[in-house]
Amino acid sequence: MGAILCVVAVLLGIVGLIGGKRGKGMALAGLILGALPIVGLGILVPSSRRNALTNQNEGLTRDRIRSIETAAAAYQVRVGRYPNSVEDLKSSAYGMRPLLDPKKPTQDGWGNEFQLRIVDGGFLEIRSAGADGAMNTDDDIVNR
Repeated sequence: MGAILCVVAVLLGIVGLIGGKRGKGMALAGLILGALPIVGLGILVPSSRRNALTNQNEGLTRDRIRSIETAAAAYQVRVGRYPNSVEDLKSSAYGMRPLLDPKKPTQDGWGNEFQLRIVDGGFLEIRSAGADGAMNTDDDIVNR
């Protein structure tokens, strides 16, 4: 309803500016006040869509990290060490079936490959580069 009133205010402001000689100041004020919320919506809607997409990508990334973590634990039990990469989990090495479906994507929500590495105490760290695509920055998503 508010958007309709903004559009009506803009249209009436334009008519007032084009029309009669008196009241142009009020017509201009109506035009400006009516246009402000419309312009604001044009700025806010794309940023809210961007936030929703970021949240969706983060959720997908966390889900994939959990899948990789589970597969890596099974790999460690069967092989005696953690995998070097996600590709190790998608292959049928050591006479076992792949622990991750080779046909399903295993990149993070932004299309980046995950980094696997052993850290303190033999813990397997699974790292996503996050939205910026660069590893070891503040937006990385890690399984810790």
